Amino acid sequence: MNERKINGGLKTALEFGPILAFFVAYIWLKDRVFTIGGTEYDGFIIVTAGFIPIFLLSIGILWALTGHLSKMQAMTAILITVFGGLSIWFNDPKFFKMKPTMIYLLFGGILGVGLLQGKSYLQTVMDTMMPLTHEGWMILTRRIMLFFFGLAILNEIIWRTQSEETWVYFKTFGLTAAIFVFFITQSKLFSQYSSEPKE
Repeated sequence: MNERKINGGLKTALEFGPILAFFVAYIWLKDRVFTIGGTEYDGFIIVTAGFIPIFLLSIGILWALTGHLSKMQAMTAILITVFGGLSIWFNDPKFFKMKPTMIYLLFGGILGVGLLQGKSYLQTVMDTMMPLTHEGWMILTRRIMLFFFGLAILNEIIWRTQSEETWVYFKTFGLTAAIFVFFITQSKLFSQYSSEPKE
């Protein structure tokens, strides 16, 4: 099934809106404690409980509008549900904080398996977005694999050694900024290994 195009602003809102909503709700509720069914839950757990259905709703709308979800989006939705659910069930925020680690390890591992087979799984899902030669895709895939592993390690360091609020800022803005900066620094590779005909 071909992906249907939708307004870029709407697509961005659906992809990043839940993350920003999580951040705003956390800042608002972080110091509050809620008693539900005789059990006390701090603000982080309550916000996590609200984030999961909002994220799944946004992904569902995106799927309905475009007729397509990437494997990365689908796996992210599954991991958010699983690790967010564990945090709520055990009333322990560490499971949700571990979620980015698991996501980046999984994606990095998948790319690594492809590289061992002489393939770029990244090219399979992004070929129409970036016209690169096979060699360019292999180099970019190797770099992104290492980048993902680095983000997994960094997330573990942040949530285990820093305050909860610091981790929320890191998760909301730091990871997004890191990915943006990474792709900006690959501009030379995109130019050198472009598969588009040179004028």
